[in-house]
Amino acid sequence: WVIARAYEVAPTARRYEDWEFPYALVLGQAAAARYALDVGVEAARSRAWGLAARLRAALGTIPGVRVLDRGVTRCAIVTMTADGRHGDSIVKALKERRINTVSSLREFGIYDFDAKGIETAVRLSPHYYNTEAEVDEAVDAIRSIVAN
Repeated sequence: WVIARAYEVAPTARRYEDWEFPYALVLGQAAAARYALDVGVEAARSRAWGLAARLRAALGTIPGVRVLDRGVTRCAIVTMTADGRHGDSIVKALKERRINTVSSLREFGIYDFDAKGIETAVRLSPHYYNTEAEVDEAVDAIRSIVAN
């Protein structure tokens, strides 16, 4: 997907990657579903969404960081960007601190990214097994990364 109403087929064998069946991912998803059922789906949702709200509020206090989430109901995926920083560089710096995140690029969501005026973003997804201290650690790490 390159612009709002056009796509280009990848010129290499990469164009076929979506057709491979991810057995390991399916098995992992089944294990995660069993774990969530043991904890209780409502309890898991409530906990994860609460941690995400804590994360959004704290990220919003960091100069140059913008939380991108919109909508009335916000889930446990928190999306942010930092002035002058590519999402990949933030993800790399967080990985060095053993904090797992992923970057998102404009080509993954052209309408949304263009509306927000961004090229890259960082997605953080606190889960019900995370602690408040881990959320705070991620915020402190981001504060440090964007200050340098």
